[in-house]
Amino acid sequence: MKILLLEDNKKLNETIKKRLMLKGYKVDSFIDGSEAYNSLTEGYSCFILDINVPNIDGIKILKKIREFYDEVPIIIISASIELEIIKQSYEFGCNDYLKKPFFIDELEIKVQRLCKIRNDLIYFDENCYFDYKSSVVFLGVEELRLTKKERLLMNLFLTKRNQVLTYDTIQNYVWEGSFASLESIRSLIRRLRKVLSNKYIETVVDTGYIFKTT
Repeated sequence: MKILLLEDNKKLNETIKKRLMLKGYKVDSFIDGSEAYNSLTEGYSCFILDINVPNIDGIKILKKIREFYDEVPIIIISASIELEIIKQSYEFGCNDYLKKPFFIDELEIKVQRLCKIRNDLIYFDENCYFDYKSSVVFLGVEELRLTKKERLLMNLFLTKRNQVLTYDTIQNYVWEGSFASLESIRSLIRRLRKVLSNKYIETVVDTGYIFKTT
């Protein structure tokens, strides 16, 4: 999972980044608001934003993120205790607000909870399930290991089960912000369907796909 971190305190920035990377997350960290602002569409699954940062503040970045992504988790970290600032953060779409100073463990727990990343088994039916830890699909006694892009697509489908995922959403997450042609997305879908069988992934015409499970 790819996270954007904006924190202008270099020591805190490095501490947060190291901790999250130890947990297996990919982290792009910024200390300047304008640099973070210019990177918002690079395929992030979570945003961690300080408010008082150079050039473009965290609130403006929060508003801009919500123009691109309706549901990607955003955590605000700030020393501000002003009620109006906290109120604005939630009004503009943040999912959680963490006041400094805080324990890094607390931030880590919030990331895990909001992003619903689980290291367990996800069953599609009694004979088919996905193991998050090993990135393996089990069909009866058969083990099918996924490629990186297949795994990213599976993770996206499982966090958004029974919800329509647009082509843009898949491109941003699976290709991590890089361009992907419609044929590349369809090719990836075909490969995953071949692994799982067609019954789970349904096409939404001219829009994207939906992963249906009970």
